[in-house]
Amino acid sequence: MDINGAELIIRFLEKHKPGPVAGIPGGTVLPLYRALADSTLTHVLARHEQGAGFIAQGVARVSGRAGVCIATSGPGITNTLTALADAKADSVPLLCLAGQVPRSLIGTDAFQEVRTGHLVDSISKAHFSVRHAEDLIELLPEALRIAESGRPGPVVLELPKDVQSQRLHVKTLPDYVGAQRAAAPDAEAIAQAAQLIAQAQKPVLYIGGGVVQARAQALVQQLAERADLAVTSTLMALGTLAQAHPLNLGMLGMHGARFTNLALDECDLLIAIGCRFDDRATGRLDRFAAKARVIHIDADRRELGKLRQPQLAIEADAYHALEALCAAVPPQTRSPWRARLAELRRDHGLSTPGADNPRRPYGLIRAVAALADPAAAISTDVGQHQMWVAQTYPFQREGRWLTSGGLGTMGFGLPAAIGAALLQPRAGAICFTGDGSLMMNVQELATLAETQANVKIVLMDNQALGMVRQQQTLSYDARYVGSLYRHPPSLAHIAEAFGVPAVDLACSREPLRLLRDAFAQPGPMLIRAPIAAEEMVLPVVMPGAANVEAVG
Repeated sequence: MDINGAELIIRFLEKHKPGPVAGIPGGTVLPLYRALADSTLTHVLARHEQGAGFIAQGVARVSGRAGVCIATSGPGITNTLTALADAKADSVPLLCLAGQVPRSLIGTDAFQEVRTGHLVDSISKAHFSVRHAEDLIELLPEALRIAESGRPGPVVLELPKDVQSQRLHVKTLPDYVGAQRAAAPDAEAIAQAAQLIAQAQKPVLYIGGGVVQARAQALVQQLAERADLAVTSTLMALGTLAQAHPLNLGMLGMHGARFTNLALDECDLLIAIGCRFDDRATGRLDRFAAKARVIHIDADRRELGKLRQPQLAIEADAYHALEALCAAVPPQTRSPWRARLAELRRDHGLSTPGADNPRRPYGLIRAVAALADPAAAISTDVGQHQMWVAQTYPFQREGRWLTSGGLGTMGFGLPAAIGAALLQPRAGAICFTGDGSLMMNVQELATLAETQANVKIVLMDNQALGMVRQQQTLSYDARYVGSLYRHPPSLAHIAEAFGVPAVDLACSREPLRLLRDAFAQPGPMLIRAPIAAEEMVLPVVMPGAANVEAVG
């Protein structure tokens, strides 16, 4: 068949079926958009390229496959950088189709020309600058393979405009061979791990985002129940084990419950799978699980021993490693350790003040969870609301937790929820956000109105940058510089101006009834819930402190 480069890209994506493709057209990607006009792909017109990248992330995080976004050259690709960096930090597979000026103009400081490779090399898994349309035959499947294989991440294809228009002859469209998992774990290493687990008196299974990426949640439960292992999760792994499961210790680290961090302080074996010992999880690293031997399993060998030297390091995909451990570990019961964990939970459990009051954070989250579809994707932005949700939302389905962990990007929640809801329109998505975060990508309310995606936005509005204010309260003499809004906007009215219906719980004496009515409405809705600026996320581990030294 005789086609041009742009048509080859679009037809390959049709074959790959990546879900909705998000982007904004511009001069250097118009050949791609001409090919899209004759395509079966669903295109989502974002209002900012960062929003397009986060919409693609929402698709990727729910589907487990690479999301696709399109950005023109110059400001188009520079606007996308935050979404790429976020995907790199959280190991999210993404394919960014980035326009570039024609080859003859590269290096001349042409209109909307930037050196894309220099910008994206440190925040992407790979970057390819395409110089001939024929190269796309190999590069397209290779880009997806890299994005989805091993430790996933974003890949950028830089596409000069004339390459997109260049004609070529292909006999058949290239095939995508699929993601390549890391090599099967070494059998001897698995046997050593199984022996360490069998000998341990107080083991804890410490799981991270790699378990979610590997879709290995069922195996985590199987191993935990077989070997009677208490399980703690990083922020990225929440939902892997049901919140009510008796072996679930919940989230560890900076805003984890005291009993969780105390259990880790007492454990004698830490089985870390798909996690990287980041500072928000470990606190002061030299005092994190200091009594424990460590087994560290990760698909990325660079993480093994990078921050904590393990007694046993295994380079392996989380799915294969857990599968092998389930077969190798003998069934066990650890009654004394279970009793001690129950004691810690009783004496140092998470305090949730106002859990029965929908006008306070924990009560609002509890009320929303009671109304939500169990299969709904739960997205957050970054700040206090993110941590309140992480602490207490009763996740019922794996792979439905969407949050910005490694980069901590305000503005993530709304566009990510749009992508997730478009992929699963019936269950939809719930976006918990704060007023500061929502304003970071507020223009995507227009995208939400246009798509009519089933997204309920729960806006915890404290008219402040809440987490900044909290840190200023605790560590900076309560001097609130730059953290309080002097002229806060009416975000409910702004949503309505964009075409998204809104309700304000402040205007009702029966907030639960208003909340129920809002969730009963089909399609998008913004629910404003005023929150006192004095509310804090507690406990909190202060910078430089050990997890067992939490405040609050």
